[in-house]
Amino acid sequence: MEGRETGATRRAVLAAAAGGALASVLPSAARAADEKAPALPGAGEAFEPNTLAALARARAAAPYAPPRFDDLPGALKDLPQERYEAIRAAPEAIAWAGDGLGYELEPLLRGSIFARPVALYLVEGGLVRPLAYDRARFTMDGAALPELPAEAAFSGFRLRARFDDGAELSEFALFQGGSFFRLVARGQGYGVTARALALRPADARGEEFPLFRALFVERPTPGRPIVVHALVESESAAAALRLTLAPGRDASRAEIEATVFARTDIDHLGLGGMQGSYLFGTLDRRGVDDLRVAARSTEGLAIRNGAGEPIWRPVHNPDTLQVSAFVDRGPKGFGLMQRARAYADFEDDVNHWEWRPTLWLEPAGDWGEGAVTLLEIPSDAARNENVLAYWRPKAPLAKGGELRFACRQRWDWGWPDPLPPDLARVTGSRGGRGSGGNRRLFAVDFSGDALALPGPLEPALSASAGTITRRSVYSYPERKTLRVLFELDPGSERASELRLELRRGEARASEIWLYRWTP
Repeated sequence: MEGRETGATRRAVLAAAAGGALASVLPSAARAADEKAPALPGAGEAFEPNTLAALARARAAAPYAPPRFDDLPGALKDLPQERYEAIRAAPEAIAWAGDGLGYELEPLLRGSIFARPVALYLVEGGLVRPLAYDRARFTMDGAALPELPAEAAFSGFRLRARFDDGAELSEFALFQGGSFFRLVARGQGYGVTARALALRPADARGEEFPLFRALFVERPTPGRPIVVHALVESESAAAALRLTLAPGRDASRAEIEATVFARTDIDHLGLGGMQGSYLFGTLDRRGVDDLRVAARSTEGLAIRNGAGEPIWRPVHNPDTLQVSAFVDRGPKGFGLMQRARAYADFEDDVNHWEWRPTLWLEPAGDWGEGAVTLLEIPSDAARNENVLAYWRPKAPLAKGGELRFACRQRWDWGWPDPLPPDLARVTGSRGGRGSGGNRRLFAVDFSGDALALPGPLEPALSASAGTITRRSVYSYPERKTLRVLFELDPGSERASELRLELRRGEARASEIWLYRWTP
């Protein structure tokens, strides 16, 4: 991924720090609990469709045993991130190298902020085989690596896959840190990060970071998707996930089936979590002294709610934590989007944000009542994944309870959030100083063939607080674009929810643009 930012995210750092503190302060308690927890499979044991769910259920009924950190040698624990990323595996350490399967799996050592151990297994012929560690098969700038416990040497893995027939294998997926994973399609750089499970994000009680404890990867069949099974645990829950991953030229896909088992009463659960970075963009350049046009891996949250309404909510980098909840029943989809795809949209020769994927999620089945929840966290660095979106079910999960859910993810270049042909998309949002005082001027661009349909178009615009003092419409048929320009006078208000859509008579003619203005 040369020329693309690959540093660890702030959330990965927080998860590593939280887990490390617990394990180092309570090593004897952790060992005692671990001895009581049902054991992970041993070499040669059968792996059947219900194996992981049964294991997660049994472990949820036992005391939580946080992973140990005190066994990681200082030579790896104290590594700067740059040196850690320079560790390379020899071909002998890479699963299926040279087998012609169209996939290769590279185990990733523990080290730097990735100190938590994750047990790695291959599933071949229905039997599990633990991946073994041999320090002679890993190099770091020519220096010898220390010994590690055979059962606790790795922190995750990366997958390489073939996106085209006959093409070379390219990086496709990364499972590492907390319960985080990322996919890319052909030619993309890593962007939005998915989360297997989220617990209490931005909650006053403190966020709880579930961790990958074991990852089982089935031996793939050439030309077919690859299957990963994940055991996830935290103080409050255990979960079993089955992820079917398919690399693609234009989009890579994941089909996810999961069951969450509650160790305690859970009233703040996040499903389908995804996070990205937003430092600045065309809506909020105040105080930005940067030659780039924008710096972000995501520009907005798209939602298709249970009523079928298409919503576009640009994200921003606030001065204080912002939480938005889009209450719904049976959502049809949501995702963090990178709609800008031109170099000129960013002018960043190092990070190339235009290469970052959009991630769109569609629930499989009815997810019931709840809310698509958006967190926007103040950030001073582009590597911080300060924007988080997830589905929060309305109903709590009681201790001993189980929750099953399934979804489809699409990691895409284009517009995976479907729109009817008679609706225009939001393709640009800009903001700047208004005519005086603390007034703000906004420009929202709508684009698409729908603008050429018969009938006049009118913007429907409202603000929850303050006053709209100016509104103009500019049409650019040659670009299939219509721009709505308006000014908000917030007066003494400290926040205002803005809503804009195009109407053709009584009919909706565009996505619904939503934005929360704060000083």
